[in-house]
Amino acid sequence: MQQSNTYIIIFTLIMTIFFGTLLSFTRMQLGPIQKVQVEIDTKKKILGAVMDISSLSPDEILSLYSKKMTSMVLDISGNEVLSSDGKLLIAEEVNIQKNYKIYKDDRKYPVFMFSEDGNSVDYYIFPMFGNGLWDWISGFVALDKDLNKVIGVAFDHKAETPGLGARISSDEIQDRYKGKEIFDIEGNLVSIKMLKKEKNPALSIHEVDGMSGATITANGLNDMMKNYLNCYLPFILKNKKLDETLISYNE
Repeated sequence: MQQSNTYIIIFTLIMTIFFGTLLSFTRMQLGPIQKVQVEIDTKKKILGAVMDISSLSPDEILSLYSKKMTSMVLDISGNEVLSSDGKLLIAEEVNIQKNYKIYKDDRKYPVFMFSEDGNSVDYYIFPMFGNGLWDWISGFVALDKDLNKVIGVAFDHKAETPGLGARISSDEIQDRYKGKEIFDIEGNLVSIKMLKKEKNPALSIHEVDGMSGATITANGLNDMMKNYLNCYLPFILKNKKLDETLISYNE
């Protein structure tokens, strides 16, 4: 039996309201769960840059993070940032991906500090973001208390090629950065460069082996580290207590 236009319109409205309400309710119920999962994932990556947490449960990760980590949000000059109401911003709530779309001088730069004893800082962890071959890449780079030697890194990606660029998230690639240094003997910030090929016969303290067939991803990784270390440089210099006039970035 053919239905009238009025019936069809009313039925459509009812179904739209019903499913819209159901979707909204589901989103409200899942929202807090998703937020906790994002928090766990972020803190897992931060801790993963300085220690092996593969055997820890989510609750253990959150507990360890609260005991060992402190954080702050910086501006491009290396100064701690306050919100409009005068309160300190929360580094864990800064979305590094959204910040990446902002001009670098206007971004907020989180920095995370790991302390074994709760007193002095043992490691500084810097989040980074950039572009790979197909989509974004990101990372957390941990430096020692002298802000020079790499303790560890935790790289991630959205859509790099499996077996090629996607290797940046593997232990094999990330372990290559351990022990490398970002400053040369003259005090210049040179970052760390991934070369074009693997099994290079001689690597400097500022170089790591490349990934065969993934040159564009490697270049994106190099650019990401170079750009963000340069942005964090004022903070690094302040904490290294070096004369800023002696430090220049090696382009």
